[in-house]
Amino acid sequence: MLLTDTLVDFFIATRKHSEELCQPLETEDYVVQPIVDVSPPKWHLGHTTWFFEEFILKPHAKDYTEFDEDFSFVFNSYYETVGKRVVRSDRGNLSRPSVKKVYEYRTYVTTAIIKMFQTEQQSDIYDLLEIGIHHEKQHQELLLTDIKFILGNNPLLPVYSDKLKEHPLEEHKSDWLTIEEGVYDIGHSTGSFCYDNELGRHKVYLQAYKISNKLVTNAEFLEFINSGGYERFDLWHAEGWDWVNQNQIKAPLYWHQVDNDWYFYSLAGLQEIQPNAPLTHISYYEAFAFAQWKGLRLPTEFEWEAAQGFFSWGARWEWTESAYLPYPNYQKADGALGEYNGKFMVSQKVLRGGSIATPENHTRPTYRNFFHPELRWQYTGLRLAK
Repeated sequence: MLLTDTLVDFFIATRKHSEELCQPLETEDYVVQPIVDVSPPKWHLGHTTWFFEEFILKPHAKDYTEFDEDFSFVFNSYYETVGKRVVRSDRGNLSRPSVKKVYEYRTYVTTAIIKMFQTEQQSDIYDLLEIGIHHEKQHQELLLTDIKFILGNNPLLPVYSDKLKEHPLEEHKSDWLTIEEGVYDIGHSTGSFCYDNELGRHKVYLQAYKISNKLVTNAEFLEFINSGGYERFDLWHAEGWDWVNQNQIKAPLYWHQVDNDWYFYSLAGLQEIQPNAPLTHISYYEAFAFAQWKGLRLPTEFEWEAAQGFFSWGARWEWTESAYLPYPNYQKADGALGEYNGKFMVSQKVLRGGSIATPENHTRPTYRNFFHPELRWQYTGLRLAK
């Protein structure tokens, strides 16, 4: 648990960073929603603010006046406990409230939170503030990847910023790490922050296996493409093969073939493929098919966690072969916060490691991200095992 002054500073820095991510945007960029999985930047700014207002200020702050009674309907995401909300696919229709109004909302709520924690004894709800901070950090990653999808689907392929190092190279020599057969402890165990889906530390028996010390690179995946990997049904799950054909998938997201040369869209604009950079923006289906093509496999999330101390990680969310399921003795929280993770434990795959878009102080070896297998707008990649 963080002390109150440190926690408030953490809150202030987090709120500031969300707005910094939006500084390169034009006003028109704030409202665009190309697909249902991508939310407009304005919505992210409002939703993260609503979270603090709804779960902390309204029930706990003395004499707090709600900023706008319509905002709960506009900025609630999926919390059935809280009430009605705008349908997810309609977030891009919200030309109102204006961007200016949303920033006013952020200032109003941020000021109220600071005042509340600096002037009142609120130790019983420190946990709520900490969850809210990390909730906003989750949305900072989504905000960045949603901005990339919005701009990457603009025909002009505009530049967002060249400050972020999206494609860090792994300079070390590729090698296989041998992990011995044995029983390993899995799950969060320290007193530091974690989500409820990381709890229920337990023992898992693992057979001996090998795991790569490097992520798969663009050059390796180009070999898969050039060998006809997207045309070979035998490499794919049935659902994956249907997905490839129905959507005419020929390459990872943001890849463009121009005069027989491959380029990809980055936040710095359209660039030539960097062969030695770690592959990114692939679905689980593509990760599985590539592993099949290599005669190898993806690690389970337990194999990944048991081995993570022996390789560098954090550049890409790494697809694993594990379904997103509860750990032993998993308990959902009471009330609306119980909807945070548990109700999504179906039909999704676990990813481990974090990415270059993950904010500081927000990832750890036990972090369990999860997405449906066809999604690839996050910085997703893969590490092979055998």
